[in-house]
Amino acid sequence: MRVSGWIRPHIPEASDGILTSAGICEGFAGAGASSSVLLFAGLAGLIAGTLAMGTVEYSKLRAEHDRQTGELAAEQAQLETSPDAELDELTRLYVSRGLSPGLARHVAVELTAHDALAAHAEAEYGITEASRIAPLRDALAVSAAFAAGALLPWLTIVVIPGPSRAPVTFVVVLAALALTGWVAARIAQVHPLVPMLRTASIGGLSMLITYSAGHLLHP
Repeated sequence: MRVSGWIRPHIPEASDGILTSAGICEGFAGAGASSSVLLFAGLAGLIAGTLAMGTVEYSKLRAEHDRQTGELAAEQAQLETSPDAELDELTRLYVSRGLSPGLARHVAVELTAHDALAAHAEAEYGITEASRIAPLRDALAVSAAFAAGALLPWLTIVVIPGPSRAPVTFVVVLAALALTGWVAARIAQVHPLVPMLRTASIGGLSMLITYSAGHLLHP
């Protein structure tokens, strides 16, 4: 798998991590929280968000994995009990996709001889070796992307001293969100300006709201 093929689906989780962590940190900074409070509040948000993203993703993917496994098991049973009928079915599928009957039969026979289950899985269910879901692996990747994004605002607001921490974090987060927009645009091969502006604008508005809420609502 190309690097871009792995990065693409995890850009939203990284952006979520940036926004979530930035919102927590800016909200507490707006309330005038001390460095120690910011340290533990940001860390708690990072850990909670990472675990939540991972567990939700795992539950969702596990259900999809079980569905794929059930479909493959049913298909294997049909291949063992009715191989001729399954070959006819595969031929009809290829005919429906534009192949001539003779060519469709030839392709079906060749693919069945090579790997009957793989041929039916792809033709009937769209399941290939590359598309097989690995719930734990994919959930860990989502968690890692979220944590990587969440780490940046938290480190910034903890490291930067005094009253400058909130504005510096604001700028750093805007730059990070613009970068995620740029990466997504480059992978999708579209002009990056609009995605960068859209992502950064949403993040800036979110931080302004949370900072104002912390400033106005703190005891």
